[in-house]
Amino acid sequence: MTQPSVTILDYGSGNLRSAQRALEHVGAAVTVTSDRAAATECDGLLVPGVGAFEACMAGFNDVGGPQIVGRRLAGGRPVLGICVGMQIMFTTGVEFGVETPGCDEWPGTVTRLDAPVLPHMGWNTVEAAPGSVLFDGLGADERYYFVHSYAAQEWGFDDESSPIAAAKLTWATHGSRFLAAVENGPLAATQFHPEKSGDAGLALLSNWCRSLT
Repeated sequence: MTQPSVTILDYGSGNLRSAQRALEHVGAAVTVTSDRAAATECDGLLVPGVGAFEACMAGFNDVGGPQIVGRRLAGGRPVLGICVGMQIMFTTGVEFGVETPGCDEWPGTVTRLDAPVLPHMGWNTVEAAPGSVLFDGLGADERYYFVHSYAAQEWGFDDESSPIAAAKLTWATHGSRFLAAVENGPLAATQFHPEKSGDAGLALLSNWCRSLT
C-alpha cells in the first residue's frame, strides 16, 4: 500500500502529538503544520480540537481553516475531524449561552448533552452506520474514548436531493443520544478520540488512511 500523506492542521487546539503517533503507527507520513499549501495538497487532512467551540473556531479562522476545508471538499479531498474538530463542521455551536458560527459543512447545532454527569469522559460503544468505511471490521462491542460535554444531537436534514442526505451517521448515548461520527463523501469526523481509543481507534484510523490511496 502506498504511504498516504496526512497533514494535522495546527491551529492551536488539539492533541497533536498523540494523533501524529497514532497515524504514523498505521502507516501514514504525517506533517503537523498550519501551512495552507501543505494542508490543501496532502492526501488527507486531520482537524483536531479540544476545549470550547468558540475558542477552537477562533483559532481555526485565524489559520484559514474554513477555506482550507472548503477547497479540499470541493476537490473531493478527504478531511477527518476529531472531537471539537468534528463539532466545528456543523452550522453553529452554543456553549454557556454564546452562539458561535461553525463551518456550516453539515446542518445542525452543537449543544450541551442532557446527562446526569458531565463531561462524558471515558469509554463508550457506538451504533455504527451501515456501510461505514471508518468502522469497517469493527464489532458492535468495541469501545471508544470520549471527553466532551457538547455534541450534535440531531441531524434533521431531509432534502433527499442533496448528497448530505446520504451521510452515514453513527450514534452513541450518554444521557441523550448524540452523533459519535459522520461520514459524508470526503468529509468524515468522530466525536471520540480515535488516537486515545486503543486498538479499535488505530483500526479506525487505518481504515481512513486506506481510503486515501
